[in-house]
Amino acid sequence: MEMTGERRIPASRQAVWEALNDPEALKLAIPGCESVTRTAPDAFEAKVAVKLGPMAAKFGGKVKLENLNPPASYTISGEGSGGAMGFAKGGADVALEEVGPSETLLKYNVKAQVGGKIAQLGARLIDSTAKQMADQFFDKFAANLTPAPVAAPVVELAPEAAMAPPPAMPAAQPTPVGQPVSMFSILAAIEPMGVPLIAWAGGAICLAIAALMFL
Repeated sequence: MEMTGERRIPASRQAVWEALNDPEALKLAIPGCESVTRTAPDAFEAKVAVKLGPMAAKFGGKVKLENLNPPASYTISGEGSGGAMGFAKGGADVALEEVGPSETLLKYNVKAQVGGKIAQLGARLIDSTAKQMADQFFDKFAANLTPAPVAAPVVELAPEAAMAPPPAMPAAQPTPVGQPVSMFSILAAIEPMGVPLIAWAGGAICLAIAALMFL
């Protein structure tokens, strides 16, 4: 199995490098990860629960970091065993390019080999599962490094403003006798919270369509 890809991460290259070498950051991002333990300055052990089609297993793996060039690149080599399910071993080259002060381009090239019952599932299923796990990992990894949005300042109203009654709603204009009344003229005459009701109705329809698409 071979897989290559790249991801833009909204963080400095140094921050990305440190997170890639932080056991807790890796545990939070790896799908199905139960634990990540540093066994040496350049080595980790991990336990991961993996589901491949109809099969599910827990893998214990050892990972070693080589060709260290902080904070630009390194090589990962490792192997994992899932008991009767089989084994996996291989490596990956990881490179970090500084796009800007707060943006990093992470590139990876993975080569791995699997054996045992896992290999019987077929290369297509294994490749698709690996890609899905990689996407989940980098999505979570990037999200954990994304700065939290700055909350808008709270504006305190003066007591006089807080006690003031809300503005009166504008009265609907009467429709001349004999002229047909359209639904749009009725919706446009009512403006809750300053937003035309037509916009509220349109937004609700769009949300409903989006929900149906994802369901």
